[in-house]
Amino acid sequence: MENKGNCQKIISGSKSIYHSGRWDYRRGSLRSACVMACFRTCSRFLGLSLGMMALLAAGTNMVLLFPNWDFHYLLRGLVGRHAMLGSGLWGGGLLVLTSATLISLMGWRSGCFRKSGPCCIILTSLLSSGLALFGALVCFITSGVALKDGPFCMFDVSSFNQTQAWKYGYPFKDLQNRNYLYERSLWNSVCLEPANAVVWHVSFFSVLLCISLLQMLLVGIHLVNSLLGLFCSLCEAR
Repeated sequence: MENKGNCQKIISGSKSIYHSGRWDYRRGSLRSACVMACFRTCSRFLGLSLGMMALLAAGTNMVLLFPNWDFHYLLRGLVGRHAMLGSGLWGGGLLVLTSATLISLMGWRSGCFRKSGPCCIILTSLLSSGLALFGALVCFITSGVALKDGPFCMFDVSSFNQTQAWKYGYPFKDLQNRNYLYERSLWNSVCLEPANAVVWHVSFFSVLLCISLLQMLLVGIHLVNSLLGLFCSLCEAR
Protein backbone atom coordinates (compact mmCIF):
# COMPACT_ATOMS: atom_id res chain seq x y z
CA MET A 1 0.00 0.00 0.00
CA GLU A 2 2.86 2.35 0.82
CA ASN A 3 4.57 1.68 -2.51
CA LYS A 4 1.29 2.19 -4.33
CA GLY A 5 0.73 5.52 -2.62
CA ASN A 6 4.26 6.67 -3.37
CA CYS A 7 3.90 5.66 -7.01
CA GLN A 8 0.64 7.56 -7.35
CA LYS A 9 2.26 10.68 -5.85
CA ILE A 10 5.20 10.44 -8.24
CA ILE A 11 3.01 10.00 -11.32
CA SER A 12 0.52 12.72 -10.35
CA GLY A 13 3.30 15.10 -9.37
CA SER A 14 5.10 14.57 -12.65
CA LYS A 15 2.39 16.43 -14.58
CA SER A 16 3.82 19.75 -13.40
CA ILE A 17 7.10 19.02 -15.22
CA TYR A 18 5.49 18.25 -18.55
CA HIS A 19 7.33 19.48 -21.59
CA SER A 20 6.37 18.80 -25.20
CA GLY A 21 7.83 15.60 -26.47
CA ARG A 22 9.03 14.45 -23.06
CA TRP A 23 5.90 13.59 -21.12
CA ASP A 24 5.45 10.08 -22.52
CA TYR A 25 9.06 9.16 -21.78
CA ARG A 26 8.96 10.46 -18.21
CA ARG A 27 5.66 8.82 -17.47
CA GLY A 28 7.04 5.46 -18.66
CA SER A 29 10.16 5.88 -16.55
CA LEU A 30 8.13 6.72 -13.47
CA ARG A 31 5.91 3.72 -13.96
CA SER A 32 8.98 1.52 -14.43
CA ALA A 33 10.32 2.85 -11.13
CA CYS A 34 7.02 1.95 -9.48
CA VAL A 35 7.16 -1.57 -10.88
CA MET A 36 10.72 -1.95 -9.57
CA ALA A 37 9.54 -0.82 -6.13
CA CYS A 38 6.78 -3.44 -6.24
CA PHE A 39 9.34 -6.03 -7.38
CA ARG A 40 11.48 -5.33 -4.32
CA THR A 41 8.50 -5.52 -1.97
CA CYS A 42 7.42 -8.84 -3.46
CA SER A 43 10.99 -10.16 -3.23
CA ARG A 44 11.13 -9.36 0.48
CA PHE A 45 7.95 -11.32 1.17
CA LEU A 46 8.84 -14.27 -1.07
CA GLY A 47 12.39 -14.47 0.29
CA LEU A 48 11.11 -14.67 3.86
CA SER A 49 8.46 -17.26 2.97
CA LEU A 50 10.91 -19.46 1.05
CA GLY A 51 13.43 -19.24 3.87
CA MET A 52 10.91 -20.42 6.45
CA MET A 53 9.80 -23.30 4.23
CA ALA A 54 13.40 -24.31 3.58
CA LEU A 55 14.05 -24.60 7.31
CA LEU A 56 10.83 -26.57 7.73
CA ALA A 57 11.79 -28.95 4.90
CA ALA A 58 15.23 -29.54 6.43
CA GLY A 59 13.69 -30.21 9.83
CA THR A 60 11.16 -32.66 8.36
CA ASN A 61 13.90 -34.61 6.59
CA MET A 62 15.92 -34.73 9.81
CA VAL A 63 12.95 -36.26 11.63
CA LEU A 64 12.69 -38.98 8.96
CA LEU A 65 16.24 -40.07 9.84
CA PHE A 66 15.14 -40.95 13.39
CA PRO A 67 12.05 -43.21 13.28
CA ASN A 68 10.12 -42.93 16.55
CA TRP A 69 12.88 -40.55 17.73
CA ASP A 70 15.29 -43.50 17.97
CA PHE A 71 18.79 -42.81 16.63
CA HIS A 72 19.80 -46.50 16.77
CA TYR A 73 18.15 -47.16 13.40
CA LEU A 74 20.39 -44.58 11.78
CA LEU A 75 23.51 -45.98 13.45
CA ARG A 76 22.62 -49.50 12.28
CA GLY A 77 21.89 -48.35 8.73
CA LEU A 78 18.20 -49.24 8.98
CA VAL A 79 16.83 -46.00 7.53
CA GLY A 80 15.20 -45.96 4.10
CA ARG A 81 17.11 -44.70 1.07
CA HIS A 82 14.60 -41.92 0.41
CA ALA A 83 15.25 -40.35 3.80
CA MET A 84 19.00 -40.97 3.51
CA LEU A 85 19.06 -39.19 0.15
CA GLY A 86 18.33 -36.03 2.12
CA SER A 87 16.48 -34.16 -0.62
CA GLY A 88 14.74 -32.14 2.08
CA LEU A 89 18.12 -31.17 3.53
CA TRP A 90 20.11 -30.14 0.45
CA GLY A 91 17.28 -29.69 -2.08
CA GLY A 92 14.24 -28.19 -0.42
CA GLY A 93 16.48 -27.02 2.43
CA LEU A 94 19.94 -25.70 1.53
CA LEU A 95 19.36 -24.77 -2.12
CA VAL A 96 16.05 -23.07 -1.41
CA LEU A 97 17.48 -21.29 1.66
CA THR A 98 20.41 -19.97 -0.38
CA SER A 99 18.05 -18.68 -3.04
CA ALA A 100 15.74 -17.18 -0.41
CA THR A 101 18.68 -15.31 1.12
CA LEU A 102 19.66 -13.87 -2.26
CA ILE A 103 16.06 -12.91 -3.03
CA SER A 104 15.70 -11.15 0.33
CA LEU A 105 18.99 -9.28 -0.13
CA MET A 106 17.83 -8.09 -3.54
CA GLY A 107 14.49 -7.00 -2.10
CA TRP A 108 16.15 -4.98 0.65
CA ARG A 109 19.03 -3.80 -1.59
CA SER A 110 21.49 -5.01 1.04
CA GLY A 111 25.05 -6.29 0.83
CA CYS A 112 26.56 -6.53 -2.65
CA PHE A 113 23.19 -5.57 -4.20
CA ARG A 114 23.19 -2.11 -2.61
CA LYS A 115 24.73 -0.44 -5.65
CA SER A 116 23.73 -2.95 -8.33
CA GLY A 117 21.64 -1.88 -11.30
CA PRO A 118 18.09 -3.15 -11.96
CA CYS A 119 19.11 -5.54 -14.75
CA CYS A 120 21.87 -7.11 -12.64
CA ILE A 121 19.51 -7.56 -9.69
CA ILE A 122 16.75 -9.13 -11.73
CA LEU A 123 19.04 -11.46 -13.69
CA THR A 124 20.50 -12.66 -10.38
CA SER A 125 16.94 -13.10 -9.17
CA LEU A 126 16.13 -15.30 -12.16
CA LEU A 127 19.18 -17.47 -11.53
CA SER A 128 18.35 -17.85 -7.83
CA SER A 129 14.78 -18.78 -8.74
CA GLY A 130 16.09 -21.51 -11.03
CA LEU A 131 18.27 -22.84 -8.21
CA ALA A 132 15.33 -22.89 -5.80
CA LEU A 133 13.08 -24.52 -8.40
CA PHE A 134 15.61 -27.31 -8.94
CA GLY A 135 15.93 -28.00 -5.21
CA ALA A 136 12.17 -27.98 -4.61
CA LEU A 137 11.55 -30.20 -7.66
CA VAL A 138 14.06 -32.82 -6.49
CA CYS A 139 12.46 -32.82 -3.05
CA PHE A 140 8.98 -33.13 -4.56
CA ILE A 141 9.92 -36.09 -6.79
CA THR A 142 11.78 -37.89 -4.00
CA SER A 143 8.84 -37.48 -1.61
CA GLY A 144 6.40 -38.78 -4.21
CA VAL A 145 8.54 -41.86 -4.92
CA ALA A 146 8.95 -42.46 -1.17
CA LEU A 147 5.17 -42.43 -0.68
CA LYS A 148 4.77 -44.81 -3.61
CA ASP A 149 7.39 -47.33 -2.41
CA GLY A 150 6.36 -47.22 1.24
CA PRO A 151 8.47 -47.36 4.41
CA PHE A 152 11.66 -49.29 5.04
CA CYS A 153 10.86 -51.70 7.87
CA MET A 154 11.20 -55.26 9.17
CA PHE A 155 8.49 -57.59 7.91
CA ASP A 156 7.63 -61.28 7.65
CA VAL A 157 8.70 -62.67 4.27
CA SER A 158 7.45 -66.23 4.75
CA SER A 159 4.39 -65.36 2.70
CA PHE A 160 6.70 -64.50 -0.22
CA ASN A 161 8.11 -68.07 -0.24
CA GLN A 162 11.59 -67.09 0.92
CA THR A 163 13.76 -69.02 3.35
CA GLN A 164 14.41 -66.10 5.68
CA ALA A 165 11.49 -65.39 7.95
CA TRP A 166 12.28 -61.79 8.82
CA LYS A 167 14.14 -59.06 6.97
CA TYR A 168 14.29 -55.32 6.44
CA GLY A 169 13.03 -53.98 3.15
CA TYR A 170 10.10 -52.37 1.37
CA PRO A 171 7.17 -54.74 1.85
CA PHE A 172 4.66 -52.51 0.05
CA LYS A 173 6.78 -51.96 -3.05
CA ASP A 174 5.97 -55.31 -4.70
CA LEU A 175 2.27 -55.44 -3.88
CA GLN A 176 0.29 -56.08 -7.04
CA ASN A 177 -3.07 -54.40 -7.64
CA ARG A 178 -3.01 -53.02 -4.10
CA ASN A 179 -2.06 -49.65 -2.69
CA TYR A 180 -1.11 -49.53 0.97
CA LEU A 181 -2.04 -45.85 1.18
CA TYR A 182 -5.71 -46.78 0.77
CA GLU A 183 -5.62 -49.95 2.90
CA ARG A 184 -4.92 -48.81 6.40
CA SER A 185 -5.48 -52.34 7.70
CA LEU A 186 -2.00 -53.16 6.34
CA TRP A 187 -0.27 -50.39 8.25
CA ASN A 188 0.05 -52.20 11.58
CA SER A 189 0.01 -55.79 10.30
CA VAL A 190 2.88 -55.76 7.79
CA CYS A 191 5.64 -53.61 9.32
CA LEU A 192 6.84 -55.11 12.60
CA GLU A 193 9.69 -52.73 13.38
CA PRO A 194 10.00 -49.76 13.88
CA ALA A 195 6.67 -49.34 15.57
CA ASN A 196 4.23 -47.16 13.61
CA ALA A 197 6.69 -47.14 10.70
CA VAL A 198 3.97 -46.57 8.11
CA VAL A 199 2.37 -43.67 9.98
CA TRP A 200 5.76 -42.04 10.50
CA HIS A 201 6.75 -42.50 6.85
CA VAL A 202 3.46 -41.34 5.32
CA SER A 203 3.01 -38.37 7.66
CA PHE A 204 6.40 -36.74 7.24
CA PHE A 205 6.88 -37.48 3.55
CA SER A 206 3.42 -36.02 2.93
CA VAL A 207 4.50 -32.88 4.79
CA LEU A 208 7.69 -32.77 2.73
CA LEU A 209 5.67 -33.20 -0.47
CA CYS A 210 3.37 -30.29 0.43
CA ILE A 211 6.29 -28.06 1.44
CA SER A 212 8.11 -28.64 -1.84
CA LEU A 213 4.90 -28.01 -3.78
CA LEU A 214 4.41 -24.67 -2.02
CA GLN A 215 8.05 -23.82 -2.66
CA MET A 216 7.61 -24.40 -6.39
CA LEU A 217 4.48 -22.25 -6.34
CA LEU A 218 6.30 -19.36 -4.64
CA VAL A 219 9.26 -19.70 -6.99
CA GLY A 220 6.86 -19.54 -9.94
CA ILE A 221 5.38 -16.32 -8.57
CA HIS A 222 8.86 -14.91 -8.12
CA LEU A 223 9.82 -15.85 -11.69
CA VAL A 224 6.84 -13.91 -13.02
CA ASN A 225 7.73 -11.00 -10.74
CA SER A 226 11.35 -11.05 -11.96
CA LEU A 227 10.39 -11.21 -15.64
CA LEU A 228 8.08 -8.22 -15.25
CA GLY A 229 10.80 -6.32 -13.44
CA LEU A 230 13.32 -7.18 -16.17
CA PHE A 231 10.92 -6.04 -18.90
CA CYS A 232 10.29 -2.73 -17.15
CA SER A 233 14.00 -2.13 -16.53
CA LEU A 234 14.74 -2.73 -20.22
CA CYS A 235 11.98 -0.33 -21.23
CA GLU A 236 13.39 2.26 -18.84
CA ALA A 237 16.87 1.79 -20.33
CA ARG A 238 15.48 2.73 -23.73
